[in-house]
Amino acid sequence: MSQPTERNRLDGEASPYLQQHADNPVNWQPWGEEAFERAREHDVPVFVSIGYSSCHWCHVMAEESFEDESVAAVLNEEFVPVKVDREERPDVDSTFMTVSQLVTGGGGWPLSAWCTPEGEPFYVGTYFPPEPRQNQPGFRDLCERIADSWSDPEQREEMKRRADQWTTSARDELESVPEPAADPAGDPNGAEAPGPDLLEEAAAAAIRGYDDEYGGFGSGGAKFPMPGRIDVLMRAYARTGRDAALTAATGTLDGMARGGMYDQIGGGFHRYAVDRRWTVPHFEKMLYDNAELPMAFLDASRLTGDASYARVASETLGFIDRELRHDDGGFFSTLDARSRPPESRRGDAGSDGSDGGDHAADVEGAFYVWTPGEVDAVLDEPAASLAKDRYGIESGGNFERGTTVPTIAASVEELADEHDMSTEAVRETLTEARVALFEARESRPRPARDEKVLASWNGRAISAFAAAGQVLGEPYAEIAADALAFCRERLYDAETGTLARRWLDGDVRGPGYLDDHAFLARGALDAYAATGDPDALGFALDLAETIGSDFYDDEDGTIYFTRDPDGTGDQAGDGAAGDDTLFARPQEFTDRSTPSSLGVAAETLALLDGFRTDREFAEVAERVVTTHADRIRASPLEHVSLVRAADRVASGGIEVTVAAESVPDAWRETLGERYLPGALVAPRPPTEDGLAAWLDRLGMDEAPPIWADRDAVDGEPTAYVCEGRTCSPPETDLDAALEWLAARERSE
Repeated sequence: MSQPTERNRLDGEASPYLQQHADNPVNWQPWGEEAFERAREHDVPVFVSIGYSSCHWCHVMAEESFEDESVAAVLNEEFVPVKVDREERPDVDSTFMTVSQLVTGGGGWPLSAWCTPEGEPFYVGTYFPPEPRQNQPGFRDLCERIADSWSDPEQREEMKRRADQWTTSARDELESVPEPAADPAGDPNGAEAPGPDLLEEAAAAAIRGYDDEYGGFGSGGAKFPMPGRIDVLMRAYARTGRDAALTAATGTLDGMARGGMYDQIGGGFHRYAVDRRWTVPHFEKMLYDNAELPMAFLDASRLTGDASYARVASETLGFIDRELRHDDGGFFSTLDARSRPPESRRGDAGSDGSDGGDHAADVEGAFYVWTPGEVDAVLDEPAASLAKDRYGIESGGNFERGTTVPTIAASVEELADEHDMSTEAVRETLTEARVALFEARESRPRPARDEKVLASWNGRAISAFAAAGQVLGEPYAEIAADALAFCRERLYDAETGTLARRWLDGDVRGPGYLDDHAFLARGALDAYAATGDPDALGFALDLAETIGSDFYDDEDGTIYFTRDPDGTGDQAGDGAAGDDTLFARPQEFTDRSTPSSLGVAAETLALLDGFRTDREFAEVAERVVTTHADRIRASPLEHVSLVRAADRVASGGIEVTVAAESVPDAWRETLGERYLPGALVAPRPPTEDGLAAWLDRLGMDEAPPIWADRDAVDGEPTAYVCEGRTCSPPETDLDAALEWLAARERSE
């Protein structure tokens, strides 16, 4: 048989992940119709491998199998091999991951799928070792068996039947909407929208799964951040006063902040912990984790008054600003888990992947871990002993090759007793020691950085910096505004209203998916709240319009992850408008590593409805949560973002309109200290003339409800506080307006 693909074609792709595989002997093809046409032409299956640039096991499988000439020969001869960057093509990833979860009960990356030439998978898995291991087949043997089966007409028919069954099940899951039913009240789905009680139900489920010894959810195996669960726990506590909800929220935040998942030296969070105690992480640092978690920590600082939560948030955002920020304001995607070990760990051949000389293989965690000797080389006594005791750095370590992932192993008070020092002296010494360790670490070989700027992840980071701007002040709000400007200038075409998915060194791919539009719209709305910039609000409204026109299906009553395939064309040429090679048009119901785009879209539309003079956004949000009411009620904890959207739709939420030239600093400080979950802060000019100028700038014919008839009183900054669609009288004293809100909450 001649090779169905003549060469590896990833050299023409900008994606850092695809570039990592551009030199493989495997003749990788980028995802697209051309690859599947080649498979049909040669009558061979397609092997689809999905991953991302900082994925540890993706690197391992590449080194073990995809760089092996004998494995490459099988893939090249018997398949059309296709590489997919899940961060650039989340629609492909979601579709194939759904098949994996339905068939195997799990998933992960690298995701491996063997498909018919029509793109329907008939065998799926994740990482496969090069040789059989622990009930896993060896990758080359598996490929050869699949090729042999494809060559047998009877077995091929069985494979096609299996593919048809799997894709039908996945399509049913991904495209699921209830059948329309007759309803005399006029609801086309015959369903009732879920109410605010779902938030308490989600919190109760989270409490049942809480690990009361170490924090987090689940009592064994890996621990994931799950910031959405922490958020519903805090909201439920604020609403009900149930202590168990607050304990589960703060216990989880404390566990993460003390453990090795948090970078104790440089700030920021690694992807997740591989153990119950949060000690050893998978070391990649993702922009989305470091955006989502600060928002949870900031809310905890507001709810509890504990400044340590604000410190963790500030350090995490400091990490983003320092290591993931483009000079012009946008945010890069990831830092790899692996890097070359420092010189101090290259002495023994093979001890850490090195050859004993100047060259060393990349090692997971090498940049972040320490040995006692490395600490001693940086610090004098007593700082060295204090730092080693504080961070648990000892001989033998808690990680591979005798190294230690720093954790908070001892409190300041314990160290003061042990070292016969005052607590003030211990704190001062540890602060200086941490700075010295950080500076020493900066000289180590750095992990690789994936410099994709993704609209969706930038939206979440903009929301985080905007939230910090409200709680911590400048410069966080300015950083949010700069990132939003970067996205508008490089990812958005104002003439066509098209948002691209990704910018990478001038190369743009798109148009974007639902998460790009929903997350960036929410980020723009949050930036407006933090800065009072009406242009940010206008951008949020434009993106929301696109959600309604391109992603919302009125007949089905839902918002899909991809555009209507019969609607907007694929202007940038990568399939996001509706990919004929995909067998389903997905919806994103559940919160995974990022929030559900469906839930964020619905909540954002509900928030933005106050800036409309019609009810179009509200009607879409109401329809979505009503359409999926049964799904949400059946498992509210798995649908946290949709629960929040349903809560907003049902309750109306909290709104704070401020009529002023600018929000007074004292008012910003007051709002930043007060826990007002989901509150929308809506600045506006103090006079009708000023508001008219804003309306003209935004292309509005009349003032929307959130601004209408809400001028400043006697020229003084004036607050209008609303909850549940009921508003306070205008107040020139913000504390009085918030007291109205507190009294209302006490009476309920």
